[in-house]
Amino acid sequence: MNDEPILNVIFFHTDSGRAPVQQWLKNLDKTDRKTIGGDIQLVQFCWPLGMPLVKKTENSLWEVRSHISAGRIARVLFTIGDNEMVLLHAFIKKSQKISQKDLNLARHRRNLWHSGRNIHEQV
Repeated sequence: MNDEPILNVIFFHTDSGRAPVQQWLKNLDKTDRKTIGGDIQLVQFCWPLGMPLVKKTENSLWEVRSHISAGRIARVLFTIGDNEMVLLHAFIKKSQKISQKDLNLARHRRNLWHSGRNIHEQV
């Protein structure tokens, strides 16, 4: 792993100042947070990465795929721009494909961030 990160990790913030991915992570148990955080850190320091950890979903949208406790699979959807990895949306996978609702929410947040209409916080 590199000594310096290739990407800065940023939480997407809503207009009301909420950071949905950060809040979602806080609701998980410590072991799951550590697993997901380690996977995000690997992307941060070793970008670009591919399967099985990272999958490109569509233009400017990727997912980090984390295997967490009880056989569950977590997904963190992100975009990249200006050496920043912006964490847009996260969920526990319940089916083979990403639901249209989850995908549309990530797209909306990606578009807001790329248009410059988002406040962000570096982690």
